[in-house]
Amino acid sequence: MLSITSTQLDAWLVAFFFPLARILALIATSPVFSTAGVPGTVKLGLGIALTVAVSSALPPMPAISPGSWEGMLLLIQQILIGVAMGFSLRIAFAAIDFAGELIGLQMGLSFAQFYDPNAGGSVSVITQFLGFLAVLIFMSMDGHLMLLQLLVQSFTWWPVGSGSQLHAAAVVSWGASLFSSGLLLALPIITALLIVNLALGVLTRAAPQLNLFAVGFPVTITVGFGLVFLSLPFLSPGFMRVFEQGLNAVGQLATMGAP
Repeated sequence: MLSITSTQLDAWLVAFFFPLARILALIATSPVFSTAGVPGTVKLGLGIALTVAVSSALPPMPAISPGSWEGMLLLIQQILIGVAMGFSLRIAFAAIDFAGELIGLQMGLSFAQFYDPNAGGSVSVITQFLGFLAVLIFMSMDGHLMLLQLLVQSFTWWPVGSGSQLHAAAVVSWGASLFSSGLLLALPIITALLIVNLALGVLTRAAPQLNLFAVGFPVTITVGFGLVFLSLPFLSPGFMRVFEQGLNAVGQLATMGAP
């Protein structure tokens, strides 16, 4: 008769349970994978499939009972690691959204808002357009595969039960640098629209009878869309550079936990 001891059962649970917690936490917070349009069952199935696929190649897990207090603390640590890695890459997409908000505000499209289920609120049409473009560019450069590769390698760089502390200050500093990249992405269009607004101000000063609201908004919106269309070939390299910074931040965060 086949007999399974509690020690063997705990070892099997640990080999699957702790990696699953880190993988599901990253899927729940990282861009593309955490899209609101993807059902929760699909995300859960993807996490289980990834865990089963990579569990045999992971380093040995600590001999800890998953139901003990030490096991619960270790589970919380794995969730925090996965959330931090996913959030580090999400900052890159937030930087692009920030650039879209600045462009839409300068164009006068701040009143044209649409509900974004991923952001949980209303965003401008330019922000949604740049967000869709960012997802397409991220998928075309195999960014989702790079993220999964970093996730699997993180178990070697930051083994389960290593006892290393999570550096939250590093995530904050990366966020500041990535948001500055988002500002640089929007800066050419913002500068051109600022010149247009200054020209409209001078025109209104010279001809006070000119209705600024009837002339200014169509001009800034038309010029803004024209500038966005002309800048599309140059946005792709900028987006890829921001994504590379985000993926590097994910990798650096994982290596910080190396014992």
